[in-house]
Amino acid sequence: MKKNIFFRLTALGIFMMFANAMAFCQNVILDNYYNNEFNAHGQPYHYLWNDTAMSGFSQLGQLFSDNHCSLGILKEKPTCKNLKTAQIYIIADPDNQKDTKNPNYMDKKAAKDIAKWVHQGGRLLLLANDVENCDLEHFNLLAENFGMFFQNITLYPEIRDSDGKRNFNNSAITDLPSHPLFAGVNKIFFKGIAPIKCSKSAKAVLAKQNHVLIAESHYGKGYVIAVGDPWIYNEYIDHYLLPQDFDNYKAAQNLVKLLVKQQ
Repeated sequence: MKKNIFFRLTALGIFMMFANAMAFCQNVILDNYYNNEFNAHGQPYHYLWNDTAMSGFSQLGQLFSDNHCSLGILKEKPTCKNLKTAQIYIIADPDNQKDTKNPNYMDKKAAKDIAKWVHQGGRLLLLANDVENCDLEHFNLLAENFGMFFQNITLYPEIRDSDGKRNFNNSAITDLPSHPLFAGVNKIFFKGIAPIKCSKSAKAVLAKQNHVLIAESHYGKGYVIAVGDPWIYNEYIDHYLLPQDFDNYKAAQNLVKLLVKQQ
């Protein structure tokens, strides 16, 4: 009898541990519809989980996996239906005609569906780019729902030294605000940024010289954070190229935790 009770309690404990683990598992969906680029070999690349080159998001994906998240890709136009199982949705660098022959542009219907998903509790990460490399015009149809507007201005362009070598300190930011995104962060590399104009519930997370570089908005039950650059892709998330005194990796860790904990 005692053995049966012990077995039942042990089985119940294992089940509860499994159930709790499942409860904390969150689905992170990465857009591959608005950002849909192909390399010279005809393979999808650029800001994707499985892109392990400098152009990819493989290291960012690993940070989400380290926080018990499952990774997915959305190759279709977002709708209330195909976002239903997602807790976090990421759109990075929507294509313009420079990126691909037939770009998929954000429209009012998709923007409305995404906004509805956020209002119900979704967490949205918007990663833009400078106007030359990103479709800001249509992307703003979505961003404006949350009081954000990406401007056709490029800040912090990279300036190389006279000998052609990269000087990362030309695009360094050290005077960082007190915000969870920058906990334990002293210096970040940030270049080619589309600044954000804030209204309604949106507020600045990082601003320099009257320009907002990162903004956030609590929208209904959900949360949106917007960055004027893809910023934390493999090339700059760690120290492939960046000197050791840059903290982009720590900032990326903080960003992941910020999105995961916004419940």
